[in-house]
Amino acid sequence: MKKKSEKTEFHVGSGNVFKDLGFENAEEALAKVRLAMQIHKAIKSQKLTQKEAAKILDIDQPRVSDIIRGNLSRYSLDKLMKFVRMLGNSIEIRIKSKQKSHPKLAGVYRIS
Repeated sequence: MKKKSEKTEFHVGSGNVFKDLGFENAEEALAKVRLAMQIHKAIKSQKLTQKEAAKILDIDQPRVSDIIRGNLSRYSLDKLMKFVRMLGNSIEIRIKSKQKSHPKLAGVYRIS
């Protein structure tokens, strides 16, 4: 049992677990996970089996299982975005300028 005088140490996360754990390309890893989550959500909402999803995505069933389980090393962001679109969704990319001197570089782009 802890004494009242002992304090628990904690660190506030950045919102990106990959960055917090020191992964290279942390932003890309997070984007891939978010796309995989959307793919899984679309498969569930359409009540597709993995075999049916594989046919739509033009891959084999074990690859669908990989995506659902988060094994994403063989997939690029482009490929995962393509899968999201093939399952009937569109993608919106939001670009924010870090520098206030370049606000024209910011914008929202839709990919259907």
